[in-house]
Amino acid sequence: MSALHRTGSTPAVPAPPASGASQEEIRRQNLGALLRHVHVHGPTSRAELTARLGLNRSTIGALAADLAAAGLVTEGAPVTTRRGRPSLVVTPRSNRVYAQALSIEPDKLRAARIGLGGRVLDLRDTPRPAGTSAVDAVDTLTALAHEMDRDVAADSIRVGIAVAVTDTTRDRDGRVRIGGPDEKLRSAIGAAFGDGRTGPTVLAGDLADIAALAEHVRGVAADVDDLIYLHGSSGVSAGIIIEGRLVVGHGGRSGKVGHMVVNPDGLPCECGSRGCWQTEIGEAALLRHAGRDPGTPDGVCEVLRAAADGEPAATAAVERVADWLGFGVANLVNVVNPDAVVFGGSLREVYLAGADVVRQRLDELALPASREHVQLLPAALGPDAALIGAAELAFAHLLADPLHIGTAA
Repeated sequence: MSALHRTGSTPAVPAPPASGASQEEIRRQNLGALLRHVHVHGPTSRAELTARLGLNRSTIGALAADLAAAGLVTEGAPVTTRRGRPSLVVTPRSNRVYAQALSIEPDKLRAARIGLGGRVLDLRDTPRPAGTSAVDAVDTLTALAHEMDRDVAADSIRVGIAVAVTDTTRDRDGRVRIGGPDEKLRSAIGAAFGDGRTGPTVLAGDLADIAALAEHVRGVAADVDDLIYLHGSSGVSAGIIIEGRLVVGHGGRSGKVGHMVVNPDGLPCECGSRGCWQTEIGEAALLRHAGRDPGTPDGVCEVLRAAADGEPAATAAVERVADWLGFGVANLVNVVNPDAVVFGGSLREVYLAGADVVRQRLDELALPASREHVQLLPAALGPDAALIGAAELAFAHLLADPLHIGTAA
């Protein structure tokens, strides 16, 4: 069982071979580059792969044939009316090769089977009972995954399992506790999905980190190598990608930006500090400022709708939270100097409702060299981002060494 340490997307173009690399190492690298390209970009002709990967036609043909023989891709003629011999199209075998993606969220447990190429083949969820620890949730997740397995063809290949874990959980009394992936959780998942011998490759990581990976590979930041992804739910956390690689810190516990103190005279935070950023921009803060009960179901959506309709209290609440959101973003931009800040979870809707306020605060506080180029972007993948990112994490072993899928499964 592995933790999420540092990972990222592999360049589409093969990197120059290391000095002294063997022919087999170069071949494996090229196989990975080709498979990653069709995994991320979908069906691609041999001619286009030749141009994109910078390899000659015969090499592309041989690589595609090897991947097809391994059952990872298919090759077929395109639908075209052009004259001449058409270039074969290489397509990932989504129905046969898949990853098991799981997510443990504050109020929900989700499981998905996601095929090579990013296609969601099956998705199931169930409420997470209040007071249920992440370890306690493993049995329920296992049952969801096993339900999906009944519909899987006998020749299918599961390349790995990855779980995204929110860094907060809610007690039975409604209080929010800081949590996240730990060794107990990893061991429980490994035992649940193991076969008594080696079991599958299982990875676990913070939900914001994994959602950041999803937006970087398949979402709004697909062409951005330096970004901060902010996720809002019961708390606030961040996934940080630098030079195309996810940075998670010691023990995978970086990105706890919700506990960055921004208002020393502010409210107490469940972490024991006072005036943390999430006490000013979290869901509870928005509901409090709007005069709503923090326990109101769909309360955030209700406040945002009321603000859009011009209700004064809701409008003022959105503006206040957006102002503090911009305050914290300015500080993060000064520290990290990213090309983009992506807003996910409930922060996506708050940002969209108060984008002008966020940008104004950023312009006031961030250094010109950092703010002038930064893009502020709403996340594109919605609630499925964590599952999509978990699948990408699980596929990483396969994409690094496509013909050794037995070591990744």
